Amino acid sequence: MTKAEFLEKVAGDERIGSKKAAADAVDSVLDAITSSLTSGEDVNFTGFGKFHVAVRSERQGVNPRTGERITIAGGKVPRFSAGSALKKTVKAS
Repeated sequence: MTKAEFLEKVAGDERIGSKKAAADAVDSVLDAITSSLTSGEDVNFTGFGKFHVAVRSERQGVNPRTGERITIAGGKVPRFSAGSALKKTVKAS
């Protein structure tokens, strides 16, 4: 599902009303999650899941063209862990 398809689905909910309101709501939620993760906070929706930042350590890799061993820098990456209610709902479908 693309973002446009998702917005179409959200706009169809009677609580939202319009595509513009749906786009504003979705963008606001995504911005809030992004800014929370950027500042080091976790975002936890009970039953749905948890967004958090994981730290990757530096690791060894191989350049596919030359076969030379290289060091891949570590860093921070966003992660999502599904909650139990979401897992049960998806499994039941």
